[in-house]
Formats: sequence, C-alpha cells, structure tokens
Amino acid sequence: MARESLLVTTLVELADNLVGNYDVIEILTMLSDRCVQLVDVTAAGVMLAQPGGELQFIASSSESMRIMELFQIQTNEGPSMDCFLDGAAIVNYTLANPDARWPQFTPQAIAQGFRTVHCLPMHLRGRTIGGLNLFCNESSVLDGDDIFATQGLADIATIAILQHRTSLDAKTLNDQLGFALNSRIVIEQAKGMISQAAQCDMDASFERLRAHARNHNQRLTEVAASIVQSSMLVADLDLPVKK
Repeated sequence: MARESLLVTTLVELADNLVGNYDVIEILTMLSDRCVQLVDVTAAGVMLAQPGGELQFIASSSESMRIMELFQIQTNEGPSMDCFLDGAAIVNYTLANPDARWPQFTPQAIAQGFRTVHCLPMHLRGRTIGGLNLFCNESSVLDGDDIFATQGLADIATIAILQHRTSLDAKTLNDQLGFALNSRIVIEQAKGMISQAAQCDMDASFERLRAHARNHNQRLTEVAASIVQSSMLVADLDLPVKK
C-alpha cells in the first residue's frame, strides 16, 4: 500500500475508535506497527502515564522495543522520560556510547541494535499523557513530513484514548489509563503462556493473539484473558496469515 493511502487508512481507523467501545492496547499496537510502515524506523512503542504520574509500557511493534521501554522505566532514563517531563519532541538523536545524557539507556539500546531514537509527546490541550517512541537500527534522519505525520497519528490516538468530546474528565482519563495498564499485564501473561505451549518467541505469541482477535471480532484483551483463565486453549488460537 502506498504511503499516502496507508496514512489515510490509519487516520480513519484511529478516528473510528472515537466512538463506541475500543481496546486501548489494540489502538496503540496498531499505531506502533503503522509508524514502522510509514516512516524509516525499525521499531515503535508507546508509554502512557498512570494516574500517579509514572510512565508505564503499553504497546510496541517488537519484543526488542518492549525490552527497551521497560528498561527506561526501571532506570528512569531515556527519551520517553525526557519527552514526557518536558512535553517536547526528541527527534533524530544519534546514540553513541558513552552518552552523558542517557548513560544507562544508550549502551542497552545499542546492544539491542538501535542507533537513532525519536520520541513524540502524546498530548492534548497542554496535557501530556505519554510518548510515542521511534527507534531505528541505522543512523537515519526523519524529515519534517515524517515528524508531522507521526505526530498527527499520536495526537489522534491520544484523543481516542481520552474519548474527548467537549471537556476533559479526569476520572475518565484515570479509568482509561488504569484499564490499559491492567490489560497490558494480562496480555503479557498470555504471551508467555503461548510462547511456552507453542514453543515460539514473544513476537510470534503476540501475533497469534492479534490474529485470533481480528478473525473473531474480539478485543485483544478478551482473547488474552481467555488464555490466562484457561477458558481457551493455546491450540485453539488461529494462526496468523503468512505475508
């Protein structure tokens, strides 16, 4: 699919989640995947702030990205932390070890194969609720159009998360973010169970969850909960369609 067509399709899908029930994990996983397809990055991920203000990992396009998101939380260091605190984008930052800015994060990111990082704020009307991370294996540069497109997707996803109509309801925000964090735990548990039962890696486990949810018009978290609660067997999950 051409870049312009994929961008429009993504905008429509994100906007579609502004009404009715939606799955925060599914929205942000789609956002991560589409960013990798739309711009010159290797992996993408999203972190959101929980009601207490601490950032938490929510979604990513790959297992290596998930590892780096969690490492940022553990060390309280990295592009997500700076972007969230400052509310400003970090663009085209080339990693080099040693790194005075992120002395712990940078060597770990390089060990995962990343060379360039970007982080765009997820914000609405002056309030930042998280960050969209974009990491690349090469020392590539995102131009103005790339940043404009990905920031636009992040902004629409933020609106979808908040279900913003006329005013920002703090309780609604806290409920949505709390649900997303709890859902993430269930999904990680299901991924581990699938990985063990099917003898596959975590990326493949997640793809099986997503494939089954899409094929049966179910929420991702519902399918994950079924696996964790043993009301569905791993063998009953649909296999992803090979691309």
